[in-house]
Amino acid sequence: MSTRSGTGGRYGSMAAVPTVARWWGGRTAPQRIDLYTRWSFYGWLAMTPLLGLGVHGAAERPSGPAATAFLAGSLAVSVTGVWLAHTGLAAHREGRPLPRSPLAAATVAAVVTAGLAVLAYAPEGTDTPALAWGLAMPPAMALTAASTGWSSQRLTRWGFGIGGATGVVTAAVGAALPAASVLAVVTGAAVTFLALAFRFTVWVLDVVSEMERTRGVQVQLAVAEERLRFARDLHDVMGRNLSAIAVKSQLAAELVRRERPGADGELGEISRIAEESLREVRDVVRGYRTADLGGELAGARSVLRAAGVACTVTGEDAGSALPPPVQTALGWVVREAVTNVLRHSRATECTIELAVAGPTARLRVVNDGVEVADAGWGSGLTGLAERLSQRAGRLTAGREGDRFVLAADLPREGTA
Repeated sequence: MSTRSGTGGRYGSMAAVPTVARWWGGRTAPQRIDLYTRWSFYGWLAMTPLLGLGVHGAAERPSGPAATAFLAGSLAVSVTGVWLAHTGLAAHREGRPLPRSPLAAATVAAVVTAGLAVLAYAPEGTDTPALAWGLAMPPAMALTAASTGWSSQRLTRWGFGIGGATGVVTAAVGAALPAASVLAVVTGAAVTFLALAFRFTVWVLDVVSEMERTRGVQVQLAVAEERLRFARDLHDVMGRNLSAIAVKSQLAAELVRRERPGADGELGEISRIAEESLREVRDVVRGYRTADLGGELAGARSVLRAAGVACTVTGEDAGSALPPPVQTALGWVVREAVTNVLRHSRATECTIELAVAGPTARLRVVNDGVEVADAGWGSGLTGLAERLSQRAGRLTAGREGDRFVLAADLPREGTA
């Protein structure tokens, strides 16, 4: 059961301030990956002005006005790159291509800034490395932002295209052809690797999101399977009886129409079948609403495995020897525990252990994938605890490390 701590004093009790760990722990895996991916892009693109300062610091005799404009262009590349990454991730999530306006803005900013690098660092006597970095860095950052929506093949073509353009320009301003060629290959490989690395984070986000959708479908299929089971049982009970009622009703109506004897007998038979059907339907509904321990353990194993959760059940033989009222009470515990595993966790494995020690039967349900650090008890667990207390039982539930443990202790001879 959850506990609350506070501080007393004249200001009264105050709830603990939520920590960053609790804020992070309250998010699903896709939400965490989305945050990581999004801020990886934003953080890297925000460093563009710092990289521009690094390029400027590496130059020996830069052209003053053009160098200042290059630094301003680096800031523009950063802003437009963040804009492109933001809108690109949103478009990718919805299955749309990269938005044209942010892509055009980032492209123009990158091309203009690269041109300013030529003006700033290509004058005679200026060293080539600063020019090469100044040429490659702005389009490389724009290409990184575009990796939110472009394919790996397209990123590779543009990455080596940037490297080739860098080699051509450096050769045009006086670099030796072999050195410019090596520079083109190295720059192209580095830019491509950078873009593909960020593209990989987007791919990981896609995989995790698809796994989350698949898990949701599995849970829905498990619920649908249970509904089909109930529908099948109801059909088996009612199909024959309703068919018999329909046939006998037609026969009774025909006898009445022809004024022949026997209609009252057929009507009595219809009444008997209807009462029998009502009793059988009640038995089906009663069986669905009551909890048989053996059936609930088998159903828990089936439903959890259908939802992609590895389930291990131990102690079924010990449970079969318990009195029926105790089995019913523990069956309710299994049903509520499995419901909570499916609804309130991202479990990949669940263990159900039933043990009888002396006068006490103990049932433990342990699962991983706990999402919330302290969610408290809902109405389901509260009602279950009240149900067990009527038989002198006790229910405990809470986190133990990275797992959630629900345990029920019940006397073998539970009181009514």
